[in-house]
Amino acid sequence: MPMRMEEVKVEKDKETQIIIGHAGFIKTAEDLYEAMVNSVPGVKFGVAFAEASGPCLVRSEGNDVRLTRLAERNALKIGAGHTFVIMFKDAYPINVVNAVKNVNEVARIYCATANPVQVIIANASQGRSLIGVVDGSTAKGIEKEANRAERKKFLRDIKYKL
Repeated sequence: MPMRMEEVKVEKDKETQIIIGHAGFIKTAEDLYEAMVNSVPGVKFGVAFAEASGPCLVRSEGNDVRLTRLAERNALKIGAGHTFVIMFKDAYPINVVNAVKNVNEVARIYCATANPVQVIIANASQGRSLIGVVDGSTAKGIEKEANRAERKKFLRDIKYKL
């Protein structure tokens, strides 16, 4: 069977943040839960992890049922072994991504974003592989001074800069 490429659109609303990555151990969902809950007080999230051996189930944890189910659906739709999906609200990726990266079994982060995401999958004879992601839209130009001022104002409005 020849390898076939596929595009999977991640299901999420505009306000939901997402981290997609690759890890490998049966305790990944629990370890990612701990990383999330210990990063930001009050963060709402769901974690799903697709096993690559044994029963090959999507394992999940979370403190928000809706976000956990959303993470499960996306992980199953992606279907690539050892892929994890974290869906979250009430935090930005910058608040949690280092804690996620520091989980011992995490090998790679593909994206950490609120943008629309498409996952590029390769279907091979053994299974599926996550090749990469499309995070947001294509660049449309170079930032001008007005854009720079807008960016700096936004960062101050959300209290990320003084």
